[in-house]
Amino acid sequence: MRRLLAALLTPFAVGALLSVILLYPWGEEDPTGHAVGEPVNGEVVSSELGPCLSPGQVQVGDEPADDGPRCQTVEVTLTDGPAEGTTITKALPAGQGNPSFAAGDDVVLAYSGADAGDPNSYQLRDFQRGLPLALLAVVFAAAVLVLGRWRGAAALGALTVTGVIIGLFVLPAILHGANPLAVGIAGSGLIMFVALYTTHGFSARTSVAVLGTMVSLSLIGILATIFSGAAKLTGLDENTSALIGSLGHEIDTRGLLLAGIVIGALGVLDDTTVTQASAVWELHRANPRLTWRELYASALRIGRAHVGSAVNTLVMAYAGAALPALLLVSLADVGLGSILTSQELAAEIVRTLAGSIGIIAAVPVTSVLAALIVVREENHHEPVERPAKPGTRTTAKHRPGSH
Repeated sequence: MRRLLAALLTPFAVGALLSVILLYPWGEEDPTGHAVGEPVNGEVVSSELGPCLSPGQVQVGDEPADDGPRCQTVEVTLTDGPAEGTTITKALPAGQGNPSFAAGDDVVLAYSGADAGDPNSYQLRDFQRGLPLALLAVVFAAAVLVLGRWRGAAALGALTVTGVIIGLFVLPAILHGANPLAVGIAGSGLIMFVALYTTHGFSARTSVAVLGTMVSLSLIGILATIFSGAAKLTGLDENTSALIGSLGHEIDTRGLLLAGIVIGALGVLDDTTVTQASAVWELHRANPRLTWRELYASALRIGRAHVGSAVNTLVMAYAGAALPALLLVSLADVGLGSILTSQELAAEIVRTLAGSIGIIAAVPVTSVLAALIVVREENHHEPVERPAKPGTRTTAKHRPGSH
């Protein structure tokens, strides 16, 4: 059975690897950084709130009325980049929805590449968040290692490989004009093979989980493609519009939406298929006399409980990500039907329901594959005679050829 599983999965693994090689933008110039600007770090020296003045304008007389526009004047000392040590002054809009900077804040600016000493060559982008994020990552890694030990270390390795595949293949390939859906499928396939086998080892159990994940992921891709087309989803939103403006060339926004659906569903699918395959193997270990049908029925009962929580997790994750869009659309006061069928929410509905159907399908698919394979594996092994306990009587069993 292991040879059969290898024969089934090897072509797909090779296909995923070849697709990554063919879609990768070998030797092409990196398009990133031209419109966004080079990141430069700085430290806020002072920040004052006052009236909004045009460049070169000086405030004369009394302060404007309290209801007039207000701006914060921020002095920033550049801590790296071509003008390191230089202090520049930037005027930023103040008020709700705009970040408020204070003296001592570590910030990130975007340098356009023009005169390094000209404040107009810089845009104050955001705060520096590297240290707290790094500390949180250390705490997360420690928690995984304490609970998972060597398995946890393998999971961290798989997570690292996943980040490398997304950062070094998925993003560059899409930015260079490759079909986003093809890139998403190839990247997800490679992540699936690497993550599952790295975390759970090379075994028939893992291969069953990979096969179940592959079948369910294909179903998600098919459903998402059909219903995003039927709903005429374009995939255009504020972020994709900004992306197109930065790139300077067109991109398949619907394909980008579908790629996000496939990649986003992969993590939950991995959890579901591994759980189902493990359940079947443990049920068989507890009672080797169970037939594949009995194993399947028992695993399905376990899967029903798991799939409910998994689907709820997926729905809550997407609802949380779409919360600003939900609030914004709700302000329109146009009725629930119009809100749910808007571009932003319709895309999330397709994403959630297609992913949920894939999770539901993963339970019976993985369970039946695991039940068939674990029983056949047992039948292909010779029975092992266990030594009798001291003081017990043994009876001779009839064997072929014995008299």
